[in-house]
Amino acid sequence: MIFRATDTDDAVRIANDSSFRFGGSVFTTDIERGKAVAARIDTGMVCVNHPTLVKADVPFGGIKRSGYGRELTDLWLTEFVNHKVIDVVDIDAAF
Repeated sequence: MIFRATDTDDAVRIANDSSFRFGGSVFTTDIERGKAVAARIDTGMVCVNHPTLVKADVPFGGIKRSGYGRELTDLWLTEFVNHKVIDVVDIDAAF
């Protein structure tokens, strides 16, 4: 889905207006701004400059109605504690 936002605050509000919070993405040429916006999005995982994150060595999971805790790495030890993953890729990087 694509939603139109008036500014960054509105985009964060839209992103956080859901009871399902598995993951999200932020696209920008300003990496530091992307990290700051990603930190404000209340999801289990946020990717900066790519749509999804699937790596065997990165914690995987959502929050709220998208599940509890994380899989993979040693974070499974804290299964009922939510940790956020923010992964950043240069917007001009080749996949």
